Amino acid sequence: MDLDPFFEERLRVHRKYLFDQALGSVRSRLSALWPFAKGPAAMTGMGGGATPASAAPPQDAVAPASTESKPALGPHARARARHRQAALAWDRRELHKVGLAGPRIRTTEHVVEVPGHPDVRVRVYHPDPDDPPAQGVPGVLSFFGGAFRIGGIGYPTTDAANRRRVHDAGVAIAAVDYALAPEHPYPVAIEQAHAALEWLFESAGELGIDARRIGVAGTSAGANLAAAVTLVNRDRGGRPLRLQVLEVPVVDLTGGHLDLRATRALGIPRFIALRELRSVARTYLADPRQGREPYASPLLADSHEGLPPAVILTAEYDPLRGDGDAYGAALRRAGVDASVVRYQGVTHDTPIFSSALPAARRWHDDVVAALRRLHA
Repeated sequence: MDLDPFFEERLRVHRKYLFDQALGSVRSRLSALWPFAKGPAAMTGMGGGATPASAAPPQDAVAPASTESKPALGPHARARARHRQAALAWDRRELHKVGLAGPRIRTTEHVVEVPGHPDVRVRVYHPDPDDPPAQGVPGVLSFFGGAFRIGGIGYPTTDAANRRRVHDAGVAIAAVDYALAPEHPYPVAIEQAHAALEWLFESAGELGIDARRIGVAGTSAGANLAAAVTLVNRDRGGRPLRLQVLEVPVVDLTGGHLDLRATRALGIPRFIALRELRSVARTYLADPRQGREPYASPLLADSHEGLPPAVILTAEYDPLRGDGDAYGAALRRAGVDASVVRYQGVTHDTPIFSSALPAARRWHDDVVAALRRLHA
């Protein structure tokens, strides 16, 4: 199916962004090799990547990083800070222009201890039904997307999506503000995710959640964490998870299941697409060999038996569609109830555009329908 016209201008901007990034990387390497260069190599080739897919944030969104009363940051850390500020500004504008704000929902903030790793913040969105069931409402542990290096539970589109899903599905969502790479590489986020899952089960009663009806959900890198935590949970004792909802998941960090026909159809050369996608794994993994570990690449686990039923959503113009297809097939071979739905004519970040794109509204409805399975 042809790409939806909604994406045409966004695709032009995104292609330019990727080409500029690739060109900046070449310049940076040449500068490093030039014996008379002054100062550190150019910062443009760091592979910041992972700008929420269809467009790069404009430079006027970048605010200078403050260093008052803080240790001086190195050039790479300053570049990451600027990139994250730009991504947050981009996200805020996208919600205003093409998204849908979430309804007023009661939220509570919690800090979960993670042995051997930084504590993690969890925000719980409560549906507060007029007639709450005595046993509590279903609960979902949720992980945001952002290539492991940007994003957070406070990003406007993430917060709005959680609010809308809680309201429409009648479930509580516990959103995990896991630590970002490269400051906190794998497996820090995995350990935080598992600690948050244990906390959710142990605290279910006081949160008004039914511990018999808990699932996990995630988007992109967050879907990687959601899938990984089902494996960790199974391997470390097995809380009774009822569901996993994985949106545009990346589940093989070796890149072995990328479907580059999707990027080729968008006019993005193979080497540029691979550069961008591989930079995600390089940022998250301290050692490339970790990409073959099952908690880093859930698709590569020796066994997928005993995992919860899965609903997987992919997009036609997204190279990660190959990951989603392969993971659904692996789950089904292991006897897990799993379905994979591919949305035609759309891209990786489709759910953001709820006010402008019919497919995004359908996406929301399908996620809500999946979450409502926890009421059964």
